[in-house]
Amino acid sequence: MSRLAGFFGFFQPIMLSLFRIMVGLVFLQFGLGKLTGFPMAAPNPVFPGQILFSGIVETAGGVLLVLGLFTRPAAFILAGYMAVAVLWIHVPRDILPARNGGNLAVLFCFCFLYLMTAGAGPLSIDRILGLEKPDAAKA
Repeated sequence: MSRLAGFFGFFQPIMLSLFRIMVGLVFLQFGLGKLTGFPMAAPNPVFPGQILFSGIVETAGGVLLVLGLFTRPAAFILAGYMAVAVLWIHVPRDILPARNGGNLAVLFCFCFLYLMTAGAGPLSIDRILGLEKPDAAKA
């Protein structure tokens, strides 16, 4: 079992970077949809200005995650943003995410919490700029 764990452990830093990039790309779609209508149209806003604000936060956050720039602070802000979305938008409809449409918001919230603690990984601007140090145990 230790040989298998060692084999897959070798790929862990790269997979962290790929995870961050894919989460950022998927999240970016929601922001671009709200700002430009592409790749999907924005839903009707609950509050005035909600679509513009959400579009800016989601687009900027998605870009920062894809690039791996200021990953931990961006992930912290986005996790809080998603938690607020769950509590203000989805929970009033129903407590269960499967019935209130909040599945993605909950999932994104926990993805962002993970990225906040794990960092950007080796394929990031944070690593290039020295904002994130390589893990001493893996270096």
